[in-house]
Amino acid sequence: MLPRMFLARQTFPRPAVKDPAAVVKAELAKLFPPGSLRPGAEIGVTVGSRGITGIASLARAAVEFLKERDARPFIIPAMGSHGGASAEGQRSLIAHYGVTEETMGAPIRAEMRTRSLGRSPEGVEVFIAEAAWNADGIILLNRVKPHTDYKGPIESGLTKICAIGLGKYDGAQEYHSHIFDLGLGKTIEIAARRIVATGKIVGGIAVLENAYHETARIEGVAVEGFFEHEMRLLEEARGLMGSLPLKEIDVLICDRMGKNISGAGLDTNIIGRGVYGYISGQPWMPWMPAILRIVVRDLSDESDGNAVGMGMVDFATERFLKKVNHAYSTLNAVTACAPVGARTPVILKDDREALETAIKTCRRRPEGPIVAYIRDTLELEELYLSEACLPLLQGKEHVQVVTQPQPLRFDPEDAIVSPFTSGH
Repeated sequence: MLPRMFLARQTFPRPAVKDPAAVVKAELAKLFPPGSLRPGAEIGVTVGSRGITGIASLARAAVEFLKERDARPFIIPAMGSHGGASAEGQRSLIAHYGVTEETMGAPIRAEMRTRSLGRSPEGVEVFIAEAAWNADGIILLNRVKPHTDYKGPIESGLTKICAIGLGKYDGAQEYHSHIFDLGLGKTIEIAARRIVATGKIVGGIAVLENAYHETARIEGVAVEGFFEHEMRLLEEARGLMGSLPLKEIDVLICDRMGKNISGAGLDTNIIGRGVYGYISGQPWMPWMPAILRIVVRDLSDESDGNAVGMGMVDFATERFLKKVNHAYSTLNAVTACAPVGARTPVILKDDREALETAIKTCRRRPEGPIVAYIRDTLELEELYLSEACLPLLQGKEHVQVVTQPQPLRFDPEDAIVSPFTSGH
């Protein structure tokens, strides 16, 4: 018998930018005062594979600013091996976010060719996209946030999109190959420092988001003090992240996973599982939750079939499996030296069977299973919790119980009627 579930609402810090496009232009104006850009200069703006809120509007604002300064802007997809490591795949991926030549009013240069900048003293061969090398400059546009694969003073943000993003498939392969000697974080910084030293990077626009997936801050980052600036922004980003309200969960149900939600499909900072392997019920890092079983109902359409990270999932549905492009998923996982990410979960016919099976494989509790149900790891303000969670929320002032426990709704095909999309 499935547990009854109630709606809970969490409160997180919520700074928000009212007009993100205007702030992008204002921050670029600080970085590039009148006369600092040569008329006719070709300047690229990076767009990655993550589902950054309003990314099309932010990129368009950067393009418009550059045009106002008589530069010739273009968009460069910067995402390593994503999109099947092809120009067409990467162009298609950013099109899902509304980034096209028509909406940007600028060309998209998605070619995968790279140039080697030689090896660093540590033995890292550094690559840069030919499209970036042939430009007069590149503006790095990306979100700064805790990374899903490693921890350090610099994680996911401008440094990463500079190294792995502009390094295309060649760079992604090379840098991930150093996971076991230098570590991925250090390798990315080594590569980014060499790229910045070429003078091709002319500045950055860092985006921070709050736990509600809203733009919390936009900040221009100058080349001088570039890495120190990003370190400060990462600390702020850590404080803005959402989290699950409980540190021990039997079953976590997710409506969806995908590359637009997290580079690992599911944000490891939220689920407490590592992309290089995990032990069920033990957190990847001490401050993360311990989750025994994870059920994923579907793969996001924006992922284009890339289900990398599904190896962290215990149970999924036939609906999920039909959307998986195993070639894309395997390429991404192997490039990251994390083949576990492309492993297929236990596949069950429908949501009801997946949830029932997950609960059967958990410890027996007299009060019933501890179950949490979320849309995805980006949206954590509202979630559903099983009846057994009620006493565990006492003293948690940031969590409000909104409804009484009630059964989950299923359609005739035994798929959960998602309360996150149906208004249930």
